[in-house]
Amino acid sequence: MSIQQELRKFVAPECIFGKNSRLLVTQYALNYGGTRTLLVSDPGVCNAGWCQEIQDLLEQAGMEVVLFDSISANPRDMEVMAGAHVYTDHHCDLIVAVGGGSVLDCAKGIGIIVSNGGSIIEYAGVDQVPIPMPPLICIPTTGGTSADVSQFAIINDISENVKIAIISKTVVPDVALIDPTTLQTMPPYLAACTGIDALVHAIEAYVSNASSPITDVHALHAIQLITSSLAHFVNDVAQTAHQYTVMLASFQAGLAFSNASLGSVHAMAHSLGGFLDLPHGECNAILVPHVISYNFATVPEKCIRIGDAMGLSLEGLSQEESRKKIISSIESLQVACGIKGGLSARGVTLDDIPRLAEKAMLDPCNATNPRPPTRGDLETLYREAL
Repeated sequence: MSIQQELRKFVAPECIFGKNSRLLVTQYALNYGGTRTLLVSDPGVCNAGWCQEIQDLLEQAGMEVVLFDSISANPRDMEVMAGAHVYTDHHCDLIVAVGGGSVLDCAKGIGIIVSNGGSIIEYAGVDQVPIPMPPLICIPTTGGTSADVSQFAIINDISENVKIAIISKTVVPDVALIDPTTLQTMPPYLAACTGIDALVHAIEAYVSNASSPITDVHALHAIQLITSSLAHFVNDVAQTAHQYTVMLASFQAGLAFSNASLGSVHAMAHSLGGFLDLPHGECNAILVPHVISYNFATVPEKCIRIGDAMGLSLEGLSQEESRKKIISSIESLQVACGIKGGLSARGVTLDDIPRLAEKAMLDPCNATNPRPPTRGDLETLYREAL
């Protein structure tokens, strides 16, 4: 391999990982010279008490705080625009986001519009955001999306019923305060969906054609952590050790996929999630076995190393036997976490598949899938997932 082929970029925010790291929010807000903070969250996170705690800390430090929590489970383009108006109308100079991936992505979108203007849909694609955002501090409350460390923002384009991917180093947060304690308020099914999302992040980053030794180490460790702990965490989200392991796995998977990008699971999930407004991790869970099968012959050695990281005994098995064992193990993990059924159980019909595949083909995540898909390939994968 030539030196040119080995060149890789790695970006990440300043990250503070550990119990009570969220309490450092005022230190970082003051470091950035903030005087009036836009606190971005959603009703569920606010009801759990995390928003009020952060608001109190900021106000005790002498800062004014404006709360924006009108965010859906899949953040919509008009919600981004509404948040940007709140930011400018109140003359804010800092964004603090407390929540899951939807909240963090919406906060990124708000920052994009505040600095660049226009409509958030205009920034879809890779490196389409020219001006950096205002300072952004992220405090994740779910274990899986990793929006707190990534250069991705996923926004639902309501007019087209599809999720768009905005990928740019300008949307990497300035600081991620990653506190496993926040996972204690997650509903079990949300814990399952976000955990599988993290697993898919790690798998797709590892087999990505933009992977590197730097991202591989994070991806493989995330796979090992998730497969060994997620089912236990879903069954007992209050267990401190499980919180730590799942949040660490999410963090590592985020560092991997933010820099190695993703693949066709996410491209298809973005189309599907925008079409039916389904949980993103649930979409990934349904699709990942079929995309692994599709990719396996292209990157068999990497897929087998994924199986090794999952703790599977693959020695002496043929590639086909290994493929089946890996997929069976992932499916068993999903069932153990409460994710069952295929696309038809969620209302998808054969007539929907051409439209889903058409939208998925436009997603930039396909560019780093190890086996470049055609629209016909994606239609086949959707049919298999019914």
